[in-house]
Amino acid sequence: MRIVIGEFISLDGVVQAPGHPDEDTEGGFAHGGWTHPFFDPAVMGAALAEWQAGTEALLFGRRTWQVMAAAWPGRAGDPFADHMNNVGKYVVSSTLGEAELTWNNTTLIPGDQALDRIRKLRETGSGDLVVMGSASLTRTLLTENLVDELRLMIMPVLLGGGKTIYPADGALRTFELVSTTPTGTGVHVCVYRPAVAS
Repeated sequence: MRIVIGEFISLDGVVQAPGHPDEDTEGGFAHGGWTHPFFDPAVMGAALAEWQAGTEALLFGRRTWQVMAAAWPGRAGDPFADHMNNVGKYVVSSTLGEAELTWNNTTLIPGDQALDRIRKLRETGSGDLVVMGSASLTRTLLTENLVDELRLMIMPVLLGGGKTIYPADGALRTFELVSTTPTGTGVHVCVYRPAVAS
């Protein structure tokens, strides 16, 4: 199973609260919903649909899972919503309990078991295990070299601070650009994979 990261990301590397103003105000973040002016349904919608087709399961950190679990169950009726609601989901958390996993097809991965469990999924599954949002979890996966593909929708905006997915450990990690598609709104839809050492 490939671990695939999918992010809406600003030019300065911020991924916090792309969807709506109250999504995540931690740290005083005041730009929630910043992606909306740049969404290009033709290009970005097509890319999301293509990526969804290979998704075997979704992997979330607690905060992102809670936001998604509050939003998607009531949106049945279109293919993307139906996929989100029906696909298998994993949430990494040290605080959620089984009784709180109200979004169907969700499996809890205890925080202290996360890396071992995710490595096992990567070794034994098939298809793509897609991480959406989940900045802290994504940063950990990148730090541990457990990411097989980065799918970034790079928005033409600077947010001046906020949560990022990038490790700050001083390590060099090289990626190869697989594809890039510009949109009429200035977004670049980019796919990267870790470079293979020669």
